[in-house]
Amino acid sequence: MPVVQDQVEQRLTEHFSPLFAEIVNESHMHSVPPGSESHFKVTLVSHAFEGLRLVKRHQEVYRILQPLMGAPIHALALHTYTENEWSERSGSPDSPNCMGGSKG
Repeated sequence: MPVVQDQVEQRLTEHFSPLFAEIVNESHMHSVPPGSESHFKVTLVSHAFEGLRLVKRHQEVYRILQPLMGAPIHALALHTYTENEWSERSGSPDSPNCMGGSKG
């Protein structure tokens, strides 16, 4: 049961009222125990990102998720878009393979 993933989704949904949100647990791609919830890919489309530079969008996401950062969340891959930016895309980019720990 994805406890951390549900917390991430709830926090982001409550704050950003996203038009599209996808939270993917990518922990299995890293050197962590089976069943871990430590590495996530977040794709978020929101009107809240209008007029904000990418770094400010990411800072806002980190601010909302701050209570979960460090433990249990170790890493986030953030893909944040306005509605217009998202309409010009064909989804979020694939995450690279992990090269750390025993995966390298």
